[in-house]
Amino acid sequence: MTEVTQRRRTRGGGGAARRAERTSVKFDTARYIERNIPNLDMFSDEALEIIETNAETVLEEIGVNFVNNPGALELWRNAGADVRGERVHIPRGLARKLCATAPARFTQHARNPERSVEIGGKSLVLAPVYGPPFVRDIDGGRRYATMEDFRNFVKLGYMSKWLHHSGGTVCEPTDVPVNKRHFDMLHAHMTLSDKPFMGSVTEPSRAQDCVDMCNILFGEEFVQQNTVMTSLININSPLTFDDVMMGALEVYARNNQAAIISPFIVGGAMAPVSVVGTLTQVLAEVLAGIAYSQLIRPGAPVIFGAFVTSIDMNSGAPTFGTPEASQILYGAGQLARRMGLPFRSGGGLCGSKLPDAQAAYETANTLNAALLGGVNFMLHACGWLEGGLVSSFEKFVLDADQLGMLHRMAAGVSHDTEAQAMDAIREVGPGGHYLGCGHTQRNFQTAFWRTEVLDYKPFETWDEEGARDSQVLAAARVRKMLDSYQQPQMDPSVAEALSAYIARRKAEMPDAFM
Repeated sequence: MTEVTQRRRTRGGGGAARRAERTSVKFDTARYIERNIPNLDMFSDEALEIIETNAETVLEEIGVNFVNNPGALELWRNAGADVRGERVHIPRGLARKLCATAPARFTQHARNPERSVEIGGKSLVLAPVYGPPFVRDIDGGRRYATMEDFRNFVKLGYMSKWLHHSGGTVCEPTDVPVNKRHFDMLHAHMTLSDKPFMGSVTEPSRAQDCVDMCNILFGEEFVQQNTVMTSLININSPLTFDDVMMGALEVYARNNQAAIISPFIVGGAMAPVSVVGTLTQVLAEVLAGIAYSQLIRPGAPVIFGAFVTSIDMNSGAPTFGTPEASQILYGAGQLARRMGLPFRSGGGLCGSKLPDAQAAYETANTLNAALLGGVNFMLHACGWLEGGLVSSFEKFVLDADQLGMLHRMAAGVSHDTEAQAMDAIREVGPGGHYLGCGHTQRNFQTAFWRTEVLDYKPFETWDEEGARDSQVLAAARVRKMLDSYQQPQMDPSVAEALSAYIARRKAEMPDAFM
């Protein structure tokens, strides 16, 4: 951290800040996960080598399209690719060679240094739902998202103990002009939370606005030398890289900001129906995308992404929590680790319309697969509903609560002297009970993971309190969290500069809703 940035990030507190700290609402935020358990390597070396060989064949013989982007075509041509029109044929080994400059692990800095995260290696960073145009809650039902909804999700994410990242487009606020909403969304992440966040990718100039706002928040020199944003760059599967997403990638890579290079695949529609065929296409697309980021700036931080669902061949709707999707996740994780790159895949995915049993089953399947599959950055870890069309307030807090399970599972099992509990076994002996023994008294507060949402009360108590189901319990928690929310402190001069930048940039363009 530079001296100027250090001053920028610490000045302006003084007595007022200390008084605010003494009276603020206290809540815990868990550190990002460092796995102490093995990954589930489902695929043999032989299978992985076949996929890798076939992916190189796809790049060389079939090629990938870089549409409406003559600058990209020129970069590829200069790197040694065979460019025919907008089709780029990448010689065997070239993409992998270019990918070698991408870092295996990097830090994404938060404005609160205690909230910074490490992405790669054995880490697991949990980020919320991304992208839905609709929201749902128990009172208002399903409706188009607003900026107020967006801000409330950011507040919930900030206060969620097990969530490490504020995310990006936690919902799409449709009451704000399309060409201006990225200002308000990023401003909410920057001011209503002090966790790390994601930048806009809907147009290259909007990505640049995000970089400019980070220059104000962190200092320009700090931004150029460190990663303070992650962005989601989706590939138009199959094998197509459009100028909008690539333009955003160019901005972020050029400025040393991280990008998730992620195919967006519905198996059977945008990739083959077979697991190995899909993994071949995923790897080919990721190789090309990451290689391109390194053509822009060698060493730019990237994440190997894979978002793959299966399809209901009767209705055409995407399905979630299926065995095939998990198998693809496991295979993609192994391929990412063989490349020495951080890995991103989905978390709490489901196709259900409500936060019901279907949502719970499918979400649990995807969360567990992501944990065991070695995911380093889990997007959609909480709040996803209806195949990604809806951000649900109740499901957000239900999922965020369950993320504590992942923390506990990832920690592994201790076998030290205290964990062996031989003193407890000796003290209690045959026929006794452990409730009052010394070992239990020392450890009962931390021995078992505890939910903050679900109900474990006796039937009589539960019935007297209204026989509330999980959705009702979650709605009460949403209200409690939002009622107790307090905004984290920010240097007033930085807050003023951010507001001035947004006002100036908005004034430079007319509103656009298309």
